Amino acid sequence: MSAKQLKNLAVFTSGGDAQGMNAAVRSVVRTALDHGVTVYAIYEGYQGMVDGGGYIRKMDWDSVGGIMNRGGTVIGSARCQEFRTREGRRKAARNLVEHDIDNLVVIGGDGSLTGANLFRQEWPELLAELAAQGEITPQKVEQHAYLKIVGMVGSIDNDMFGTDMTIGADSALHRIVDAIDAITSTAASHQRTFVVEVMGRRCGYLALMSALATGASWVFIPESPPEQDDWEDEMCRVLEAVREAGRRARIVVVAEGAQDRNGKLITSDYVKQVLETRLGEDTRVTILGHVQRGGSPSAFDRYLTTIMGHAAVEEILSSPPDKEPQLIGIRHNRIIQSPLMDCVKQTHDIAEVIAARDYEKAMEMRGGSFKQAFYILRTLLRAKPHRPEPGKKQMRLAVINSGMLGPGMNTAVRTAVRLGLDRGHTILGIQNGFQGFITGNIAEMNWMSVSGWVSKGGSELGTNRKVPDGSDFYAIARRIEEHDIQGLLMIGGWPGYETVYQLYTKRNEFPAFNIPMICLPATIDNNLPGCELSIGTDTALNNIVEAVDKIKQSAMAARRCFIVEVMGRYCGYLALMSGLATGAERVYLHEEGVTLKDLQTDLVHLIQGFEGGKRLGLMIRNEQANALYTTEFMRALFEEEGGTLFDVRQAILGHLQIGGDPSPFDRIQATQLAARCVDFLIEKIEKNSTDIAGIGLMGGEIKITNLEDWPRLIDEQRQRPKNQWWLELRPIAKIMAQPGPQIQILDV
Repeated sequence: MSAKQLKNLAVFTSGGDAQGMNAAVRSVVRTALDHGVTVYAIYEGYQGMVDGGGYIRKMDWDSVGGIMNRGGTVIGSARCQEFRTREGRRKAARNLVEHDIDNLVVIGGDGSLTGANLFRQEWPELLAELAAQGEITPQKVEQHAYLKIVGMVGSIDNDMFGTDMTIGADSALHRIVDAIDAITSTAASHQRTFVVEVMGRRCGYLALMSALATGASWVFIPESPPEQDDWEDEMCRVLEAVREAGRRARIVVVAEGAQDRNGKLITSDYVKQVLETRLGEDTRVTILGHVQRGGSPSAFDRYLTTIMGHAAVEEILSSPPDKEPQLIGIRHNRIIQSPLMDCVKQTHDIAEVIAARDYEKAMEMRGGSFKQAFYILRTLLRAKPHRPEPGKKQMRLAVINSGMLGPGMNTAVRTAVRLGLDRGHTILGIQNGFQGFITGNIAEMNWMSVSGWVSKGGSELGTNRKVPDGSDFYAIARRIEEHDIQGLLMIGGWPGYETVYQLYTKRNEFPAFNIPMICLPATIDNNLPGCELSIGTDTALNNIVEAVDKIKQSAMAARRCFIVEVMGRYCGYLALMSGLATGAERVYLHEEGVTLKDLQTDLVHLIQGFEGGKRLGLMIRNEQANALYTTEFMRALFEEEGGTLFDVRQAILGHLQIGGDPSPFDRIQATQLAARCVDFLIEKIEKNSTDIAGIGLMGGEIKITNLEDWPRLIDEQRQRPKNQWWLELRPIAKIMAQPGPQIQILDV
C-alpha cells in the first residue's frame, strides 16, 4: 500500500513504561512523515483513545525532537478499564475515525497488544454500530473498513516470544547491575550478605543475567526453582563456603516471581530470614522496584527502538489492509516480524508451563541462550572447583589478552579460568600480551585468582598491541614447550588475531605451534571477522552516548554545533550506532567517504536550521573518516562560515570510550563466548586437532570461524572485515537525521 492510499497513522504507548519508548515514538513519527503520511500520537494510551479530543494530536518533525534520551514515555501511558468494555472500544473507534485513523502502532506489553487485536477484530462491527446510531457516516465506514495494527513490545521483563529483546530490558539490566555493583562494595566492606529483589514478573531474565553479570553468590528464578526440598540448607552451605574461600561480599538475587518446586513463592524477606537464622549474620534486603524502569535508556534501547519503529511503519505501508497483525522484534541483530497473537499465545504458554511446574520445559521454551547462561552460572557461583576425576586427562590451557583494551576482557578471563579449573584442567595466565609470552611472564591461575574480575574494567592480565616478528616466534615456541601449553585462548583485537594467524603459518618452522588456538573478539572497534559484536563495543557505545547527552545539554544552552570524534579506526560502527542512539544529524564514515560537496551541503543545512531557530547541531565523525577533512578542519570551516549565527566546538572523546566497567551486555557475552572457547579447546585437544578459529555472535548464534581463511575474510589495508552487517542501517540513520519533509532542520 502506498503512502497516498494509506489513511492516517497513530502511535501510542500502553501498559508499564519502559526505557526506549520515546525513541520508538520518534522513529515511527519521522519514518511516517518521511513517507508523506499524516501521523498522530495518542496521549495516555488507551485512556486517551477513549477520551479523544486533545489526547489525539497531530505530530510534526519537531514534535519528537530531543526526546530519545528521556526515560518513560512523553506521550504518557495509563491503564484503562473503560477500554476493556465494548462501549469503551466503540468510543475509541469513533475518535479514531473522526481523525481518519485506521492504522495503529502499539508499543506495550502482552496485555496492550492483546487488547489492540481484539479492537481490530471488532472494528467492522463497532463502525457499523456507530453508523447505525448516526455518530459517523456510512462513507466513513466504507473508507475505514479495516483497522491495521503493528505491535512493538515495551517491557523491561523481556518475557515476550517473538523477539530476542524487548524495549527497556537492556536499560533495566543496566540499572540492576549498577545497583548490585554498588551494593557489592558496601557488602565487602562489612562482610555482609545482601538479598536483592528484581522485577521480571514470570520471567527470570533480569535476575539470571544480572547474577551472571555481577558474580552473585546465588540466584532464584521462576523457570528453575531449587532442586532440593531443603534448598535453604544447600544455599547456606554454599554461602558459607564462599566466605571461607575468601569472598567478603555475598549477593543473593531473587526474581519477584521466584518459587520452589511446589509452587510456593520464595520472597526476599524469607531468604533474609533464613540467612540470619542459619548463618547468624546481619543480612540486608534491597528491593530495586521502579528504579529498574527509570532513567535514560541505554544505547542499545535507543538504536533498537529506532530501527524497530522504522520497520513498523514500513510494515504498515507495504502490507494489505486485512493482513494479520504483526509483532516487530529483533533476532540475530536483524529486524523480524511474526504474527502478533501467535507471539502472545506462546508467551502465555510459558507462564502456564511454569504454573504447571514443568520447569524443564520452561527452560527449553526460554531458548538456548537462557539455558546456557543458567548452567554457566551454576558453575561460576561455586566456592571451589570440582575435584578432578581420577584417571581423567588433565590439560594445560593458556589465556592471553592482546590488542587495545576491550571492556569485558577480565570477565572473559574469569570465565575461562573457572570453567577450565572446574573441569579439572590447569589454566595459565600470560601477562602483558604477546610481549609477556615472549619473555615468559606466565603463571598458573587458581579459583580465587579471578575473584571480583567479572565487573572490572581494564585488563588484569595486561594487554598491548605487540605483534611478534623475527626471533619472537622462537621465544614463544620455547615458552609453549617449557610450560607444556596444549591450547591457547587469545582474548583481544586485530593484533591478537593477526598473531594467531602468523603462529599458524609458521608451524613448519616451529612444531610447538601445532596446538589448537581460538580467538575471542574483544575490541571497541568492532572490526573483526566472524563476529557481529566484539566484547567492549557495547560499553564504548554507552560511554559515547552518555558523553554526547551531556554535550547536547551544553550546546543547546549556547546555540552551538558540536563535532564529536569517536574511535573505531577504519570501521564506522561506533560512529553510525552512536549517531542513531543520540539523534545526530550527520555521521561521517570512512566507508562512505567525505567530500567537500558533502561539507558544503551540511553547512547550508546548519545555517538554515539556526536561522530558523535551531539551538543545537550535532555531527559525529569516525576518527578515520577522511585524512584531509579532519575534525579540526570541519570545526574551523563551520565556525568561519557560521559567523555570529552559531558557535562550533569539537569533542574528541578518546580513551573515555574504553574506560569504566563493562556493560551488562559485554559481561554476559564475554561469559558465554569464553565458555564456548574452553569447550572448543578441550574438544580439539581430545581429538588431537590443531585447528585455529575465531568465535563470535553471528546471526544471533555463537559460531566458530576457521581462521585459516583469515586473509580472505579481511580488508588488510583498513583492518576491518570485508562484510559489515551494520552498514544496512545507514538509510534509517539518514531518515532520522534529515531536516524533515516540510520544514527546515530542527533540533535533533
